[in-house]
Amino acid sequence: MGVIDYEELPREPATRRFGEPPVLGRKWLVRVDDPATPETTVVNAVPVVFLDPHPEAFYLKAFDVARDYLDGNRWAHIVTWKYELPKQQNLDKNPLARPDIWKWSTGGVQIPCLTYYDSTDTLRALVNTAGDFIEGLTEEEPTLTASISGNRATYDYNLAASVHGALNNAPYLGFAKWCWQVNGIRGEPAVEVVNEQEIRYFKVEVELTAKASTWVMQLPNVGWNYVSGGQRKRVFVWYDPGGGEALQMVPASNPQPLDSAGNIVTASPGEGNPPAILQRRTKKQINFTQYFGIPPQ
Repeated sequence: MGVIDYEELPREPATRRFGEPPVLGRKWLVRVDDPATPETTVVNAVPVVFLDPHPEAFYLKAFDVARDYLDGNRWAHIVTWKYELPKQQNLDKNPLARPDIWKWSTGGVQIPCLTYYDSTDTLRALVNTAGDFIEGLTEEEPTLTASISGNRATYDYNLAASVHGALNNAPYLGFAKWCWQVNGIRGEPAVEVVNEQEIRYFKVEVELTAKASTWVMQLPNVGWNYVSGGQRKRVFVWYDPGGGEALQMVPASNPQPLDSAGNIVTASPGEGNPPAILQRRTKKQINFTQYFGIPPQ
């Protein structure tokens, strides 16, 4: 029970369309000595395997194979191979050996509005003429998202959970440290058959998002309390009740600017002397190159 012989049949005319890769086919007549010959034996008799290049168009690879009887004759089979242009570079038969695929998109995220550009295009703190921050304002900042798809033998959910939300600890893909954040890592079971062997793996997708202002929290250094003589005290301001009455000290109704030591800033407030911005990183930092690599050039 086996293959007697095989021969390649004349190739059919190919149809091509401008701007699109062609799909070419090749056919073989395979004769067997027993109608019960396994289909795998028939197909494997043809000297083509998956991802072999087409003899006339090397950039096309063998992607699809089909078998059928010749006019219902169970002793004669037609094996057809279709050749296509791979969508992925450096495609490998083994799914675990294939390079990751990088995709890019842009978007935006709402952030607190703390600064603005004046008429001279100078970046200034967004405060009123008394130096008070205008609370509750937000604006959209542009973002760049990298989506990385790859195959892995296992899905390490503990590792995925541990780096979720992490920031880059060094410059990465054109952005300074802390500008990239891990948005999520997903894993989905998959299976392929390679050389008659079953290979089970996970399709893993990673999403990273970058924004130029970093993902570090930016907080105006203001408060209702201040530090004096090593003690924490309530901020009071002068209040004019009018009617000729004397000025009174009352608790401040708005948080007041502080310096790096927690003292009240005594300089005249205003746009030229705005409160300082404190940066507070609440996420862990990791080596993005080590965890995610870099996209192919």
